Amino acid sequence: MADKEGLKTAKNYRPEIPFAGGRLPGGIKGVGGLDWGMQRRMTHIFRPDDGKTVMLAFDHGYFMGSTSGLERLDLLIPELMDGVDVLMGTRGAFRTCVPSGNRCGLALRVSSGSSVLDDDLSHEVVAVGIEDALRLDADAMAVQVFIGADGEKESISNLSRCINEGLTYGIPTLGVVAVGKQMERTPRYFKLATRMIAELGAQIVKSYFCDELDEIVAACPVPIVLAGGKKLPEKDALEMVRRAMDCGVSGVDMGRNVFQSACPAAMARAVSMIVHADASAAEAWEAFREISHEKT
Repeated sequence: MADKEGLKTAKNYRPEIPFAGGRLPGGIKGVGGLDWGMQRRMTHIFRPDDGKTVMLAFDHGYFMGSTSGLERLDLLIPELMDGVDVLMGTRGAFRTCVPSGNRCGLALRVSSGSSVLDDDLSHEVVAVGIEDALRLDADAMAVQVFIGADGEKESISNLSRCINEGLTYGIPTLGVVAVGKQMERTPRYFKLATRMIAELGAQIVKSYFCDELDEIVAACPVPIVLAGGKKLPEKDALEMVRRAMDCGVSGVDMGRNVFQSACPAAMARAVSMIVHADASAAEAWEAFREISHEKT
């Protein structure tokens, strides 16, 4: 194997030059060499006209239980489906709280582990088999990946298993960069984690906003979707989305910044304006205020 000693610090990211690998029409990054069925599922995640996505993450209950904003999934999700492209949740939530006739893409959480009562959340397992992902007509399988944690080897094994099975049956794998309390949240860390996940074969990577995000995106040969992270004031969250899109991410996966918003439906639509209509943060903020006012 390569000797890790004496390696030079990477610096030639050249984010101003577009990705030169295979793309689908609309600009979905790095999927030109995938099988037809997997390409089709990728267009259920990323709009084929612009290669971008707005995902709604509501899978928090798999380790947090009931959390603020997600007390009644059966009431919340139908309200937000028209404002997003993809729903990201657990199989239990999909089967009990999401109307099967919706037209959203489906990103299925397949990894699971300890609850928030445990100090170490990094020892996850693959809890959902490929057969159930197929039964649910999932467009992607989401796996948490803990680079630099005690459970790193286990989560890489989980990711690789899902990638292998996904390639067999034509379902993309979404590798979710974990940011546990023991892990650094630096550009160096995210450059390492996103690149590892992509090179292991994941077709989509979910990561977080940080400095040098444009370099992180440039170095990753598959689409990066920005995680919303902790709850921010709506205006600040919209500004973060705008900055991330300017850095080249392929969309966002918003959770608390949508479902804990003062007006979740308005927030989802404001985020979509930035991602799909190239709106400024100020334009999206004004739209949020107008829609919120109409709903009250």
